[in-house]
Amino acid sequence: ENAENMYFFSDLALTLNEPEERVAPTDSRLRPDQRLMESGRWDEANVEKQRLEEKQRAVRRRREAEAVEALEEGKDYEGYIPLWFERKVDAVTGELICVYKGGYWEAKDKQDWSSCPDIF
Repeated sequence: ENAENMYFFSDLALTLNEPEERVAPTDSRLRPDQRLMESGRWDEANVEKQRLEEKQRAVRRRREAEAVEALEEGKDYEGYIPLWFERKVDAVTGELICVYKGGYWEAKDKQDWSSCPDIF
């Protein structure tokens, strides 16, 4: 119903970005720039997007500096390690894939997001 006014998106597509309570603070549906954009506050959304991107760049620069420092000191540097996924080689295709390693649902049940980075 009314699909022509919704760009002919399916019901699923229209609801994918709906907010949900009790999710990790890193859930992309919580992006402040996205919320502003969806409210039609385009100028504020653009400023917020620029702030988030600069925050991401700063984290990347810090990690790169830490890697260089570790290399200079002859130490190993692990870099970023995802919280709930790990990279593995698919036994059939030989491709690198991300496999859920657990922890998200337990954290959600407890509402313990202390291991989540501050990305927004």
